[in-house]
Amino acid sequence: MGETISKDQVIDWLQRAAQTLEENRGYLVELDAEIGDADHGSNMDRGFKKVVSVLPAMADDDLGQILKNVGMALISSVGGASGPLYGTFFLRAANTAMGKQVLELSDLIMLLRAGVEGVMTLGKAQLEDKTMIDALLPAVEALSNAEMEGKPMPAAIRSAVQAAEEGMRSTIAMMAKKGRASYLGERSIGHQDPGATSSYLLLRSLFEAAAVGEQ
Repeated sequence: MGETISKDQVIDWLQRAAQTLEENRGYLVELDAEIGDADHGSNMDRGFKKVVSVLPAMADDDLGQILKNVGMALISSVGGASGPLYGTFFLRAANTAMGKQVLELSDLIMLLRAGVEGVMTLGKAQLEDKTMIDALLPAVEALSNAEMEGKPMPAAIRSAVQAAEEGMRSTIAMMAKKGRASYLGERSIGHQDPGATSSYLLLRSLFEAAAVGEQ
């Protein structure tokens, strides 16, 4: 893994995310059946299949345009709250990457932070509300801390994925405060949030794409 992420690696990330979400479709459905509409897995799978279908037309686009197209594809194809939330994540991230062909660590931090802030604004969610923010925000903070500590790109992204996984696991003990799960009140405790889970899978796919060739 180098000290930058190329456009090819970003495209690989999106393809890997689509494959991972397809493989975990049933798992996400099971999680969502416990506290939601049981459609998160199918919605995310459908959305990223749409993303993959439009990737070939983006070969000559810069990273900002690619991410913008991803956001628009998700909004147009994903049902429920996930479409607008994940769509907003990519649209906000796109604004930081316009004209860029590669991402340095500082670029990646800015990109992810903009995406997370967009989700927080749209969903009016904070940390410990039992949402995707519980995976995404710790990941961004871990990535930022890794940069301040002078860690190389591989270690920085790995630490972000670990923080996302810990955040995802932490939602089990939380009571949901947003979305359909919040209607359950205390009965939402004891269940892992599906949105935090898909966010973790998305970041894990990013690490895998960025780590291609690293031994």
